[in-house]
Amino acid sequence: MRVQFAKRVDNMKGSEIREAIKLTLKPGMISFAGGLPAPEMFPVQEMKDAANHVLDEAGAVAMQYATTEGFDPLREKSAVRMKAKYAIDTVPQQILITNGSQQGLDFSAKLFLDEGDVVLFESPSYMGAFNAFKAYQPKFMEVPTDEDGMIPSELEKILETTERVKMIYVIPDFQNPTGRTWSLERRKAFMEIINKYDIPVIEDNPYGELRYEGESIPSLKSMDEKGLVIFLGSFSKILAPGYRIGWICAAPDILQRYIFVKQGADLQPSTVSQMEISRFMELYDLDAHVEKIRKLYGARRRLMLDTMKQEFPAEVTFTYPKGGLFTWVELPEHMDAREVLKECVERNVAYIPGGAFYPQGSHENTCRLNFSNMSEDKIVEGIKRMGEVLREIMK
Repeated sequence: MRVQFAKRVDNMKGSEIREAIKLTLKPGMISFAGGLPAPEMFPVQEMKDAANHVLDEAGAVAMQYATTEGFDPLREKSAVRMKAKYAIDTVPQQILITNGSQQGLDFSAKLFLDEGDVVLFESPSYMGAFNAFKAYQPKFMEVPTDEDGMIPSELEKILETTERVKMIYVIPDFQNPTGRTWSLERRKAFMEIINKYDIPVIEDNPYGELRYEGESIPSLKSMDEKGLVIFLGSFSKILAPGYRIGWICAAPDILQRYIFVKQGADLQPSTVSQMEISRFMELYDLDAHVEKIRKLYGARRRLMLDTMKQEFPAEVTFTYPKGGLFTWVELPEHMDAREVLKECVERNVAYIPGGAFYPQGSHENTCRLNFSNMSEDKIVEGIKRMGEVLREIMK
């Protein structure tokens, strides 16, 4: 039997991140590959308590179908949190609860992209966005970046000379994979250009609350005067990813179309997951919980970077992120991080090669390291093993 698939799936393939995470199942493997939170920070007992409250007080409601838009108390709490954390003046009616922020990426592509349309990305950018968008058969273009984020003059040059640009995808806070954060000046310049060309922007913010130093910078959405910015938020990094709860915040006319898309996709987000998270936020202090996460991850970040300074050859450079989960490593140009990875895996340490974060490929001398998931002793040992491999190759 010959099964004929839709043409749009021809370009779809498995995520390199998902494949790399499989390496963590190998006994003894020290993995800096995934973007996994530290499991010891999951509030298991507190969520058990919240779940019991929900099931005891409204069990039948929690197990029933509910509205597509999401559980109203959770939408209300999310709106309040966005104002407090990101300076976004919004209301619950402008929030749609999703099955993780990754679903927001898929819905954005479905909403905005036709075959042959152009999507702009930071260079490099989150590979999960590439995979979410590919099914809709757009063209990907990279906008050059530096330490302060996307370069406005380069963005405007592309918009002036490129037809059918339908959407721009960015992570301004602790970007995946580089860990960089856009400066306030860059954000203002970016929004001026967006307003000039009326291009929808997907502002993905899964790491925004995980700041370890410095002051928070207003989000792009907080500067959005024309309703062009669609903000994606998530509870995965500040609570637990297993609940698969995120949200979209958008202007009313745009959000209504997202609601239509979600109705066709899966009807609604999980009722019980939403109610349990909402009850947790009533019973416990989420800010205090996030502070514990920041303290742990901040210490692990410092430990990894300090160990890299000691163990890596001087020719190897890396970013010093002020938050998030990742640092970005650049090897000498002649080196291939995929080949280096093979040697590292032989010594039971893994990472993600950087070429996967460029939609057009290239930059194979780069890689991404995660510092949130491994224990302190494994961070030190893993970086030492990587350093040994690098020194041997670079002799």
